Amino acid sequence: MNKSDFSKKIIEWYKENKRDLPWRDTKDPYSIWLSEIILQQTRVAQGLPYFERFIENFPTIFSLAAAKEKDVLRLWQGLGYYTRARNLHRCAKVIAEERNGSFPINFIDLQKLPGIGVYTAAAIASFAFLEPVAVVDGNVFRVLSRVIGIDHDIGSAEGKEFFSKKANELISKDQPDLFNQAIMEFGALQCLPKNPKCDECIFRKSCVARTRGWQDQLPVKSKKIKIRKRYFYYLVIEQNKKIMMRKREGKDIWKGLYDFPLIEMSRPQKTEMIMRQAEELLSLNKKLKIDDSSPTYRHVLSHQILHAKFIFMQLSQKQSEYIELKKDEGRFYTKASIHKLPKPILINRYLLDSGIL
Repeated sequence: MNKSDFSKKIIEWYKENKRDLPWRDTKDPYSIWLSEIILQQTRVAQGLPYFERFIENFPTIFSLAAAKEKDVLRLWQGLGYYTRARNLHRCAKVIAEERNGSFPINFIDLQKLPGIGVYTAAAIASFAFLEPVAVVDGNVFRVLSRVIGIDHDIGSAEGKEFFSKKANELISKDQPDLFNQAIMEFGALQCLPKNPKCDECIFRKSCVARTRGWQDQLPVKSKKIKIRKRYFYYLVIEQNKKIMMRKREGKDIWKGLYDFPLIEMSRPQKTEMIMRQAEELLSLNKKLKIDDSSPTYRHVLSHQILHAKFIFMQLSQKQSEYIELKKDEGRFYTKASIHKLPKPILINRYLLDSGIL
């Protein structure tokens, strides 16, 4: 199959099979950029309502730039990878304040903006400005590796460079926007990771993987991801119907979001040990009384598995006067205020399960 045949066939397939999504059939770089940031490591079904809420709350790059960070994070809550949201906000400020609301119109300059890497720059450049530069994501790796029969490791720098070169050789110079949308959509709907729809595939006669039975072996990815286990013990402290929470800072997960005073351990611990740590953390000279404790919550992140337990206690007025956090800054919030704070989905789960919210 020659290059033009591949491009023509996949664009024709796309026109007949594409999903009706609000960020398609537009050249507006703001909508395209927003959708691409939201859909990074996120399924379309999950990301769609977030896109709609962002457009409703921040219809322009200027309104997003003028927003408070906590309001952006609150709207992002539940999507994970919160660095994306912070970079989204930073990027909006740069475009609004330094570029008068205008996006760069080419692949190279787009990558100079916060949070915009090679993939996102290619998407914006091709969708909004018709620059013939290929997007390469998991769907593209899968389609090209199977149809052409490429066994380069997609986890290696050499493999990624090879796939990028191949995609840029195949891209339609006249319709780069449709080509990029088409190959990603084909991977999402037709050339599935498991149980690809080979019998009804437009490439069924020429696909190397189908001919040789390699569908389960391609693409090749040999890189192993090391999973880190962490054990969180949260102190849920209530006084006068207010709950103590603190804003997460530093370079750890969930920066800018709110959770409870935390004791992290390297392995599971008995509650008695945690309470001794809690008394030291809160600088209390008398023992704390536990009113309730939760089952262990298991929360999976990309490279981490969190095991979290929530220890609930009510303080008297006298006790609360002596609280002084040594390592974390926290204060008491009403339940109405907590509802408005941006929180990790783990914290929100507990608040809902416990009836606090």
